[in-house]
Amino acid sequence: QVQLVESGGGLVQAGGSLRLSCAASERTFSSYSMGWFRQAPGKEREFVAAIRWSGRFTYYADSVRGRFTISGDNAKNTVYLQMDSLNPEDTAVYYCNARVVFTPSYVVDYWGRGTQVTVSS
Repeated sequence: QVQLVESGGGLVQAGGSLRLSCAASERTFSSYSMGWFRQAPGKEREFVAAIRWSGRFTYYADSVRGRFTISGDNAKNTVYLQMDSLNPEDTAVYYCNARVVFTPSYVVDYWGRGTQVTVSS
């Protein structure tokens, strides 16, 4: 089975930066897209950013656009999230996501275990 492993979380003061990394455990794994979601206590998991490998199109939630940058290497099944100008509202567990599209009607998502990001005021 494929595992997604996140790293790079931690504590940072408001206005600071962090860079998250995620890599798939299996070299033979391939995905249609990879990205990041986050979940704060008592809240629903929300989309943050994603990269579609075909064309390297990137997508961002309105709340992070202009502050976060997603990048990655499809050949290495690796994705990064550069987070700048962090604020306390960014505090959450960040989860790596990989989407595999078998057919347009059959899509499977893989998830990492998450990495904590805490932004102090």
